[in-house]
Amino acid sequence: MNIFAAFEERIGEALATLTRAGHLPAGLDLGRVVVEPPRDPSHGDLATNAALVLAKEARTNPKALAELLAAELRRDPRVTEASVAGPGFLNLRLDPEVYAAVIRAALGQGAAFGRGAAKPGLVNVEYVSANPTGPMHVGHGRGAVFGDALASLLAAAGRAVVREYYINDAGAQVDVLARSAFLRYREALGEPVGEIPEGLYPGDYLRPVGQGLAAAHGRSLLDRPEAEWLPVVRAFAIAAMMDLIRDDLAALGIRHDVFFSERTLQGQGGQGGGREGGAVAALIESLRARDLVYVGRLPPPKGQLPEDWEDREQTLFRSTAFGDDIDRPLLKSDGSYTYFASDIAYHADKLARGATELIDVLGADHGGYVKRMQAAVRAVSEGRASLDVKLCQLVRLLRGGEPVKMSKRAGEFVTLREVIDEVGRDPVRFMMLYRKNDATLDFDLAKVVEQSKDNPVFYVQYAHARASSVFRQAREAFPDEDFSGAALAHADLSLLSDPGEVEIMRLVAQYPRVVESAASAHEPHRLAFYLHDLASALHSFWNKGKDLPQLRFVNQTDRKSTLSRLALVAALRGVIASGLGILGVTAPDEMR
Repeated sequence: MNIFAAFEERIGEALATLTRAGHLPAGLDLGRVVVEPPRDPSHGDLATNAALVLAKEARTNPKALAELLAAELRRDPRVTEASVAGPGFLNLRLDPEVYAAVIRAALGQGAAFGRGAAKPGLVNVEYVSANPTGPMHVGHGRGAVFGDALASLLAAAGRAVVREYYINDAGAQVDVLARSAFLRYREALGEPVGEIPEGLYPGDYLRPVGQGLAAAHGRSLLDRPEAEWLPVVRAFAIAAMMDLIRDDLAALGIRHDVFFSERTLQGQGGQGGGREGGAVAALIESLRARDLVYVGRLPPPKGQLPEDWEDREQTLFRSTAFGDDIDRPLLKSDGSYTYFASDIAYHADKLARGATELIDVLGADHGGYVKRMQAAVRAVSEGRASLDVKLCQLVRLLRGGEPVKMSKRAGEFVTLREVIDEVGRDPVRFMMLYRKNDATLDFDLAKVVEQSKDNPVFYVQYAHARASSVFRQAREAFPDEDFSGAALAHADLSLLSDPGEVEIMRLVAQYPRVVESAASAHEPHRLAFYLHDLASALHSFWNKGKDLPQLRFVNQTDRKSTLSRLALVAALRGVIASGLGILGVTAPDEMR
């Protein structure tokens, strides 16, 4: 039950009535009309911008239009007050029965409350896609959690979702991986290797890979030229690294439906989907047939020229025709494909597999990627699909406010697995989402395990545990009572009149809107913020009951008010569990 969606529909009906009465022209665009909670709760329960966004098109004064709309909405029995504020905002105050109906719906629908109806189309969410050259670091973890939570959020809002990982297994970095692993292979066979040469990966994580190669091949690779052992070692090392990455992801509760190999795009075989036989070449030819590929020269970059700048004829994609700043090269000077060419073919493959909306979750250093890939998706889909690129900013890892030193195992960074093992999955996931993805995140290993109100993940989980403890108290006080959601839905909710109780009801009513709006905006942090607000409302009312016994959730001398409050607590507990579930965080019944 989404009261905000219901009143958007009701406002549409009211505007239609005003149109039939000749107060408004026909055909107004209602796409920008929203119904939301007012910034100041004292102004009412709902606020709408309808008059403000429609006045210009309707050629009328926004305040006058708001007054007409208010008069029409006052006819609705659910509305107790409709008032115009400022230049034309319309605030609505609702009958308490509206919120009682929401609580009954939350109790009746259980886990389905707040979930959206099925919607058409398929969303492909690509996230993590870390190079298979070593264990994941904390920055990868942020993108992993963000992408996974976003996929769950979209599914909760009614979207069909595919979760995808792109394996970068065709670039120079996997050859470096192979040479690094071969060094560890020699080491495993007892050969002295000395210092790891510059340019190779120094981490201890490659020692097991070397030992695995030694067990599988003995000394047979030692006397073979690099051209022969490189593909063998590369395939072995990539498989080992992907096993390591999958294990790290599983520790964080991250899952993917598809692991897509870049090598398949170039007809080289590999893991995952893809069309064999040179999908990149086929894609370039299809674009060429549409006159979207040409041979030309690019203007020099602004400012100081890079050392590798070449003024030469190149095979270029007309990305400026689709909103990019410059046309983009598809071939390098040695005739091999650019990363951009492979990326176009990869996104075309996603579309060929049925995706109608694409989301890429990338690190902040990929900002230059956004316009060119959005242009490419517009081109290959002929405008039928969209791409949203979500950039996740850096994570600063701290302990008690001090930067954490690098990991000996990884060689260059602290691994994600080390962080999970130290603080647990829940703090990592929640805190990665308790800040907008495009803002730098300070992750303090000491703070995220504190049991205090200053620790957001503890604060929200504690609210669920507190709500569960209320029911344990209630069963002791009233052992003969049925506390199921179906039974509590019949409680007298008109007794919930204290401002703290009303605040909880209002927040519970916002849950379906939060799920829908956060999914639509691709911003899971909105859900994390909302859960913190809901937890705060419960903790505040709990503390109020310490001073005012008549407001306690369980009152042995007043069964009727106890059942009313338990209905409220059950609805709140269900929403917290649902919201935490979307974020991939557990909802404990007790906190130890």
